[in-house]
Amino acid sequence: MCLNDVRTRISKYVSYLLRHSPEDLNMDERGFVHLDDLASKVKARYPAADRRLLTEITYKSDKKRFEIVGEKIRALYGHSIDAELDLAEDSHASVLYHGTTPEAARMILKNGLSPMGRKWVHLSPTKEIAYEVGRRRASNPTILSVDALKAREDGVRFYRATEKVYLCQHVPAKYVRAVG
Repeated sequence: MCLNDVRTRISKYVSYLLRHSPEDLNMDERGFVHLDDLASKVKARYPAADRRLLTEITYKSDKKRFEIVGEKIRALYGHSIDAELDLAEDSHASVLYHGTTPEAARMILKNGLSPMGRKWVHLSPTKEIAYEVGRRRASNPTILSVDALKAREDGVRFYRATEKVYLCQHVPAKYVRAVG
């Protein structure tokens, strides 16, 4: 197995631990675990993993899934477990996008965007990013636009997790349109 495959598997395992099931890791209310504890846990499954590799995965990934603060690491988005992310509210984005399957798009256009099994709805700042996200579940995803400006005026709050990921609790259907 090549090094990139190992890094991808390690990153997915770290995502699973920090987003969904910390197992025996001591996670605080903000979703942080000690970096050395995580490195030990991951190393038991992937011997190539160490603190240095986890740091590289955190800082060199274009997806920016994780954040390291001091001696601790956490996932920035994608949680199905409770974590107080304390993200800054976004007040600038006027339109955000969501890539999904055509079947899910029909339901979203009726009922709005909900987090389903996660804690937050994930939105993208561009159609292109939303398309790439949507391709994880569909070969030809439907792209939905969210009128963030109007939604915000009506009390919907958006948060910026990374340059490519915005989060929201729920987007009512009246702010969602199919764009592609």
